[in-house]
Amino acid sequence: MRQEMKRVGVVFLVFFFSLSGMSMASTKDDVVRRGRLQCGVSTGVPGFSDPGDKGNWSGLNIDICRAVAAAVLGNASKVTYTPLTDKEGYPALLSGNVDILVRNTPWTYTRDTALGVSFVGTSYFDGPGLLVAGKMKKNGFQDLQDAKVCIRTGSREEPEIALFFNQNHIEYKKVPVDSMDKAIKGFESGSCTAIAGTQSQLYGLQRKLSNTVPVSIISDPLTMEPVGPIVRQGDDGWFAIVKWSLYAMIDAEELGITSKNINEMKARKEPEIRSFIGKDDVKGISLGLHDDWAFQIIKQVGNYEESFARNIGQDSVLKGERGLNRLWNKGGLLWAPPIR
Repeated sequence: MRQEMKRVGVVFLVFFFSLSGMSMASTKDDVVRRGRLQCGVSTGVPGFSDPGDKGNWSGLNIDICRAVAAAVLGNASKVTYTPLTDKEGYPALLSGNVDILVRNTPWTYTRDTALGVSFVGTSYFDGPGLLVAGKMKKNGFQDLQDAKVCIRTGSREEPEIALFFNQNHIEYKKVPVDSMDKAIKGFESGSCTAIAGTQSQLYGLQRKLSNTVPVSIISDPLTMEPVGPIVRQGDDGWFAIVKWSLYAMIDAEELGITSKNINEMKARKEPEIRSFIGKDDVKGISLGLHDDWAFQIIKQVGNYEESFARNIGQDSVLKGERGLNRLWNKGGLLWAPPIR
C-alpha cells in the first residue's frame, strides 16, 4: 500500500496544484462535450472486463461504464475503454485521462481517503479464494491439509490466505510465483495443488483449467473485499451520477424491472416504479440529467441480475455463483438506496 501511495503521490500533487486558483471543471460537462465516456478498466478479467477476440469489451465492469454512458449521453455504446494495469489506474484517473475507473480494486480506507479518489459504491463483493482439484471440495477444508499453494509474491491475497490457514489450523506449503501463468503451470505439473487469487481472477482460471481437469473454487469462508467504480475527489456532481447509475441497476432488480419489461412499466401505477422511470416525483434535474436517465440504463444495459447472469453467472461460460452478491433480501449483501 505504501508503494501504491508513492506511485500516485506525484500525479496527485500535479493534479492538485493545477486546480489551485481555479474552479474544478465538471466531468459530466466534459463527457457531454466530448460525446463519449472515457472508462478505465482492467487489461482483461473474464466476466468483468474482457476485450474479446475483436476488441468488443464485455463484463460486469463494462456494463457499469455503459450504464453511466446511458444515463449521461442517452447511449450506452458511447464509451471508450482504456485498459490499465494496477500501476496505471490511479494516475490515469487523477490526470483526467479517464473519467471513471472500474477495475477489481478493493475499497479500503487508505485508497478512499489518501489518494485523491473516491469509491462510489460496491458493485461486487470479491475476496481471496483457492482454486483446487474438483475432488478436494467434497470433503471440506480439511482436504487442504498439507496443500501446496501457488501464490503470487506480494499480492494482496498472500497475507489473507496465510491467515485463513492459520485460523483453521491447517498446515500448508506456500509455493511463491510471480505471475498467474506460472501458477497455472505449477498446478498442471503438480508442483502445487491449489492456486490462490481473488475470486474474480479464479473464475477465468477455472474456465481455462476445466478443459483438462475438474477444478473448484473455495471462497465462501475467506475474507470479503468490496470493489466498485472510482472517481476523482472534488466533483460531487459526477460522484452522484456514477453512484446512482450503479444503484439504478441494483434497485431495478429489487423492483423486478428488466430490460425486457421496462417498456411495459410505463403503464404501471406503483409509485416506486413511476419514480424509477422518471414519471412522477423524482426528476433527473437533481443529477443534471434527463428524467428518463434510469429508464435508459435498464433499457440499454439491464439490471444487476441481468448483467451478472450473462457475464459471470449461469448464462455465462464461467457459471459463477452470486453468493454475497445476491440482493440483501435474498441472502446476499447487495443493497442500494431507493430512487424516490
